[in-house]
Amino acid sequence: MDHSSGEESDFSESEIAEYKDKPLEQLRDGTLKVKYPNGILRCPFCAGKKKQNFKYKDLHQHASGVGKGSSNRSAKQKANHLALAIYLEHDLAHESEQPPKVAGPKPVAPVSEENDLFCWPWTGIVVNIVKDPENEEAIESTEYWMKRFSKYKPEVVEISWDEEKTTAQALVRFNNDWTGFKNAMEFEKSFEANHHSKREWVASDKSSGSSIYAWLARANDFESQGAIGDFLRKNRELKTISDLVQEAMQTRNKAVVELTSEIDTRNENLDDLQIKYNQKTMSLSRMLEEKDSLHSAFYEETRKMQRLAREHVKRVLDEQEMLNADLEKRRKKLDSWSKELNKREALTEREKQKLDEEKKKNDVQNNSLHMASIEQKKADESVLRLVEEQKREKEEALKKVLELERQLDAKQKLEMEIEELKGKLQVMKHLGDEDDAAVQEKIKEMNNELETKMEEMENMENLNQTLVVKERQSNDELQEARKVLIKGLQDMLSGRTNIGVKRMGEIDMKAFHDACKEKFDNEEAQIKASELCSLWQDKLKNPEWHPMKMIKVDADNHKEVINEEDELLKNLKAEWGDGVFDAVVGAFKEMNEYNPSGRYVVNELWNFKDNRKATLKEVISYIFKNLKSLKRKR
Repeated sequence: MDHSSGEESDFSESEIAEYKDKPLEQLRDGTLKVKYPNGILRCPFCAGKKKQNFKYKDLHQHASGVGKGSSNRSAKQKANHLALAIYLEHDLAHESEQPPKVAGPKPVAPVSEENDLFCWPWTGIVVNIVKDPENEEAIESTEYWMKRFSKYKPEVVEISWDEEKTTAQALVRFNNDWTGFKNAMEFEKSFEANHHSKREWVASDKSSGSSIYAWLARANDFESQGAIGDFLRKNRELKTISDLVQEAMQTRNKAVVELTSEIDTRNENLDDLQIKYNQKTMSLSRMLEEKDSLHSAFYEETRKMQRLAREHVKRVLDEQEMLNADLEKRRKKLDSWSKELNKREALTEREKQKLDEEKKKNDVQNNSLHMASIEQKKADESVLRLVEEQKREKEEALKKVLELERQLDAKQKLEMEIEELKGKLQVMKHLGDEDDAAVQEKIKEMNNELETKMEEMENMENLNQTLVVKERQSNDELQEARKVLIKGLQDMLSGRTNIGVKRMGEIDMKAFHDACKEKFDNEEAQIKASELCSLWQDKLKNPEWHPMKMIKVDADNHKEVINEEDELLKNLKAEWGDGVFDAVVGAFKEMNEYNPSGRYVVNELWNFKDNRKATLKEVISYIFKNLKSLKRKR
């Protein structure tokens, strides 16, 4: 029965599933006949074709292939064959085990199922290649066949000629992935459509005509005798679609297991890093507490010493005042005695002698009082000197911070004195007379002085080197602490915070997005802003682009500023405005300040509130202050 008895017009792809119901009903009620006497099965929609009789398996493959995979069939044909495939699966399933009762040529399935055995890597077989005098040389070349089958993307074509070199067979190897399988199936179906498949080759007498026949190698080709069978058994494997899918699943599952293991390992490493970070944080906390404790103890001890010094000075001054008052009282008493002795000067000799003795005693006492006064004065000076010494020690303790600067000044002064002495020594050597003893003596003194200065210079350099090493060690410890804090804050903080990590030298994309929104719609503006931002970020990384110039600040100083006349910056400002220009210039300044040699983005602890580089004290204080909220965020 011809399938043209249905509707004449074709259907769209979306109507195939709906249209298959009508031919399926005709198949079930017998209007369309599939099974004939002697167990012969035929396709009711392909009447008049060369191939009429099918086995159940071959007919099912034919129906499924046309209904699902043929790209050169109409939608109506696909729907009819899809109905035939359903009918075979549900209504004639018992025929699948019955052997055919009528002998006929061995059928070859044009379309594969999941359990069909294919030669893998996918291989096409081309037979009946006959030499033609017009293109004899071209046919013998593999390049000819590669070009001829180029639309199916073959990888290798191998040609095998018979002993007389009149006819040949070719093996076409495709890529071993699913794309190669698709190309191989299209290769086979193109020959099926032209009636030059294996089925037609088997049915033909194999000796007439010069047209080539081709099909996709399967199990029967693999097991066949001859050069092709030997080659396939040696270089190919038999695999089903299910086998390949299972291998792909196993490979994917293995990769998933490996990735899961790697993720677990990385999570463990992250936990270890978190523990180390917590330990370092606790260590820093303890150090800060110890520092505060030492500072408080030092402050209290200093206050106590100052208080004791004040009390001691006050006590000494009080005693001095009391001694001065006592001395003054005795001096007045002696003066009154002296006046009275002077009045009695006119008395007798004896009395005069007594007066002389009294005067001598008074002189001795006056000398003693004078000496006591001198001693008292020395004691006063000692007290004042003690006060001054305490004051000086306090000033020295406060000036220790400037010791490095003074040592640097002393070093520079010593260098200048050494150079001056060297100059004077050279002048003396050139101008002085070698026989002049005074000149030679002067040169010797200058040499001695120069050696002394050099020794002082060496000692100064050793001390300075020691201080520099200590300063470098302290700086390295601070930098390492900053790196640890930067890494920790990147994991801990999210959103906008007062203290955080800023990527120095990274362009703010918001300026580009705002500028692009004025020229494009939202979606296109986002894409364009990303492209422009990436482009200018790459320009910032280019060490050959340095849009800076030197300007003179005063007579002796120069300053490096942005060169706004740079061609790229001028074009950027003209095309996208001041906002984008300021964002690029700001990122360049940051990169020029923080990483001028590497020219890549670096992380830095940043005080976003004050828009400046954050100190370690600020970061640690902020972490402890917000520790609970940060843990909740994590």
